[in-house]
Amino acid sequence: MPEPTKKDETENESAPPPPEQTTPQEGGNEKGKVWSLGEGAPEESEKRDDSQRSTLFVEKPQSGTVSVGGNITFIAKVEAKDLLRKPNVKWFKGKWMDLASKAGKHLQLKESFERHTKIHTFEMHIIKAKENYAGNYRCEVSYKDKFDSCSFDLEVTESSQAAQSIDIRSAFKRSGEGQEDAGELDFSGLLKRREVKQQEEEPEVDVWDLLKNANPSEYEKIAFQYGITDLRGMLKRLKRMRREVKKSAAFAKGLDPAYQVDKGGKVRFMVELADPTVELKWYKNGQEIRPSAKYIFEHKGNQRILFINNCSMTDDARYYVTAGDEKCSTELFVRDPPILVTKGLEDTTSYVGERVELSCEVSEDDANVKWFRNGVELTNDPKSRYRIKVEGKKHTLIIEEAAKNDTATYSVMTTGGQSEAKLAVDLRPLKISLALEDQTVRLGQEIHLKCEISENVEGKWYKNGQLIEASDRVKLYHKGRIHRFVIPASAVDDEGEYMFVPDAYNINIPCKVHIVDPPKLHLDGLGENNTVTVVAGSKLRLEIPITGEPTPKVVWSRGDKGITDSGRIRAETYPDSSCLVIDTAEREDSGPFRITLKNEAGEDTALINIKVVDVPDPPQAPNVTEVGEDWCIMTWEPPANDGGSPILGYFIERKKKQSSRWMRLNFELCKETTFEPKKMIEGVAYEVRVFAVNAIGMSKPSMPSKSFVPLAVTSPPTLLAVDGVTDTSVTMKWRPPDQIGAAGLDGYVVEYCFEGTEEWIVANPELTDKTKFTINGLPTGSKILVRVKAVNAAGESEPRYHPQPILVKEVIEPPKIRLPRHLKQTYTRRVGETVNLVIPFQGRPRAKVSWQKNGSPIDKNEINIRNTENDTIIFIRKAERGHSGEYDMKVEVENLVDKATIDIQIVDRPGPPEIVTIEDVWGENVNLSWKPPKDDGNAAITGYTIQKADKKSMEWFTVIEHYHRTSATINELIIGNEYYFRVFAENMCGLSEDATMTKESALIAKDGKVYKYPVYDDFDFSERPLFTQPLVNTFAIAGYNATLNCSVRGNPKPKITWLKNKVLIMNDPRYRMFSNQGVCTLEIRKPSPYDGGTYTCRAVNELGEAEVECKLEVKVIPQ
Repeated sequence: MPEPTKKDETENESAPPPPEQTTPQEGGNEKGKVWSLGEGAPEESEKRDDSQRSTLFVEKPQSGTVSVGGNITFIAKVEAKDLLRKPNVKWFKGKWMDLASKAGKHLQLKESFERHTKIHTFEMHIIKAKENYAGNYRCEVSYKDKFDSCSFDLEVTESSQAAQSIDIRSAFKRSGEGQEDAGELDFSGLLKRREVKQQEEEPEVDVWDLLKNANPSEYEKIAFQYGITDLRGMLKRLKRMRREVKKSAAFAKGLDPAYQVDKGGKVRFMVELADPTVELKWYKNGQEIRPSAKYIFEHKGNQRILFINNCSMTDDARYYVTAGDEKCSTELFVRDPPILVTKGLEDTTSYVGERVELSCEVSEDDANVKWFRNGVELTNDPKSRYRIKVEGKKHTLIIEEAAKNDTATYSVMTTGGQSEAKLAVDLRPLKISLALEDQTVRLGQEIHLKCEISENVEGKWYKNGQLIEASDRVKLYHKGRIHRFVIPASAVDDEGEYMFVPDAYNINIPCKVHIVDPPKLHLDGLGENNTVTVVAGSKLRLEIPITGEPTPKVVWSRGDKGITDSGRIRAETYPDSSCLVIDTAEREDSGPFRITLKNEAGEDTALINIKVVDVPDPPQAPNVTEVGEDWCIMTWEPPANDGGSPILGYFIERKKKQSSRWMRLNFELCKETTFEPKKMIEGVAYEVRVFAVNAIGMSKPSMPSKSFVPLAVTSPPTLLAVDGVTDTSVTMKWRPPDQIGAAGLDGYVVEYCFEGTEEWIVANPELTDKTKFTINGLPTGSKILVRVKAVNAAGESEPRYHPQPILVKEVIEPPKIRLPRHLKQTYTRRVGETVNLVIPFQGRPRAKVSWQKNGSPIDKNEINIRNTENDTIIFIRKAERGHSGEYDMKVEVENLVDKATIDIQIVDRPGPPEIVTIEDVWGENVNLSWKPPKDDGNAAITGYTIQKADKKSMEWFTVIEHYHRTSATINELIIGNEYYFRVFAENMCGLSEDATMTKESALIAKDGKVYKYPVYDDFDFSERPLFTQPLVNTFAIAGYNATLNCSVRGNPKPKITWLKNKVLIMNDPRYRMFSNQGVCTLEIRKPSPYDGGTYTCRAVNELGEAEVECKLEVKVIPQ
């Protein structure tokens, strides 16, 4: 018979542990789940995948398994880092069943918040699970527009207590005096769902034979049925005896394999020897047996017999007999008579906390009796709350303080019978001495709930159906019959319905706690004076945290007009905040907005200043107040509207008036409203404009300024000298400045100051454009210092000082005519031209000027004479030949006289020559002669012009020009043609208006000769390239186009190529090449210093090539 395995030995030795609260482990998604009827099936795999992509969950509830009657907890965690308030969490079973309404004895929902980690923890406790709790569950969390969910499964398995199998083998325990196979009965597995009945008398059966012939699966049943005390030892001995099958030579008949006897009975062992002389010895468990009253030996022939009287449990052992070197063994099994239950247990009813005793009586003293509670064996362990008391045949189970859960079926079992009874432990009727009272508590104050009941029992506190555990913040007190719940500092979340539930009583003591808190606006995040700045055109979403319990009513207003929850400007209200939303902020939205909070605890209000900032308005057009050679000074006014943000500075741009390209002048903000642009080109018209900049950005440009031209003042006037002095005036003269510049010259300013003073007095309030000026109104005898300044659009030049003081006193100066050099010779003018002669003179004071022509007074109707103190002018608007002659000028100062003569000659074109005659005609030649004209135009005849005309066409062609003689020969006339000739006279004024023509024609007669035309070879124009104008070294300004020019000739036309640093320039967009009429141009567009180097122009044709080169240097003007 095989020996039972260890698994079989330990099976059902102890009852399953009591239900514990377990937390589901990961990986709980198992196949083969059991779903209760009507519950939702598991979600599809796609939904499970979606739940993994969590946006709110930090930790999701996992699937789990629990035994029937066990506890299990599911946990979900949500991070509150980006959440302004607590999220909403719901638990569902299946698809639609909301578990919040099912909270109670078997289902509790709990939530907590860890401030350090900012984690919300939500728990679902399932207590004493039942089979129909199995199924699919779902946890959903939402916050504003965010949502997340997670599905999980619960599997409820059947408790091991419900197993129907009965483990008989574990009913035997070893006991006795230490023998190997001694043991005592263990009835822990025999009372499960068995009815109490007395063991009936059965006919004597040889258990040994039953075991030998039975199936191993029936061993335990047989052992329990026939009172076998040590089944394990019996099976071991059976196994040994099966091995002893060899035939013995000493024993003719050996011992039977096993013997059975009742306790107190007598057993007989007998062997038959093959040799009766062999010494025989008996042994029990290896110890030799000696003859005694208990052990009796008999000899009958070859038989040897051993009697064992009054067998006890100690006689249950292995026996063998030796004969020489051989032995024969057997097993003796002593069956203990069954112990009967003479007085059974009785049903008992008690109250919680009372002492309970359950008693029974058995047939023998100190018998082995086992106690069971609902089929689970009870031990007399000192730590156990159950105590077993034995007094002879009376056995008592004692429970000192009975509890509600002690209600059960208790049973007692012996080897010969069993008995059971039901114990009912009820609660004493509970009375509420002091009920909880509803409270209204201000936020932050203490919440103190107190109740008193008639029994001293523990209890649990609940808030909104969720169990409350004691913590650092929540204090739970129990003293006697009084229970207290204390929160030292209340919070908003503490509001709700509270109740106290005494343990083991189906009663609850409820109350309501109402947390009130005056509304308050939290404006810590706003700026000074509660100012919020927003950029125009952007969206403002101003969220103001609010507190107050109950949640206050929020009202936004602007002026006396309320703000609704729709429109461009709207208000949005949430439980813990309120938002003012402005879509596309405008400047008109600036101003105060009022927010008001109200609830039953009070009111709070605040003004919030909305400041809409924008880029500033453009400044007004700038004014250019002063210009220089390459600079100017410009000013402007700040913009009328700074956009709500202070002006940080300005950017300035300029451009040439004829250009459209603006150039930035400053890259760092100009803080002032004046600026001095520099590095402009003198004489070029410019315009400037201004941009205003604030923290938001840059404004649009201002209108351009009026165009201006950078101009430099002239150099000082030169050669300042005294021209004349009278008793009350001083006349100064000077020469124009050496350098005038592009601004030109507007005039002069003459200033003087008296010697010994430093006050300069302007002599001419208005500019004078002349280089001579008389300072009048001076005191006679005083000395003055004189200076002159040149003035143009750029301002006044440096003054030119007269080196010495000037005495204001008239001095006689003899007259002297300063006749210009060109008037010392004959002054010639053509008829119709203007004669304007200025003759300066000297003479002080009051010089007198007179004129005569050819010794006669001048007719002032024909000739205009104008005299000044320093010169005289003779003016003839249209000269005629009659104005020719000698003009005498006389200047008189008192008795002093000076004279001068001017010869004026008015000339005109001459008349035609007199008679033109043909003197001779021969061959192809004609000889002409003529007489000079009678009217030479008042000028010498300088030459003659001769023309010919064919008689047929009478088209005139010039033959000879500027001919000085009065006769000439005309050659190369065409034979057979007849010609006329005419002659023009010429002087300094030109040809005569008419010409004198020959009266007769000249015929070139044919004389029989054949004219042979000369033969000329074709001219060879071929020429190798030659540069007629080379390249010159050039300086260029970076950023401005530069050109290189040269000219070349050659035939055939040469091919032109350009090289830079000996590298051919090809397909480079920065270079443009032109060639026109031999002029070659290379244009370099906006060069940089990199473009500097040696440039070469190469001309190539079939006769050769030529090169010219130059150096280009590109300069960068510092900004």
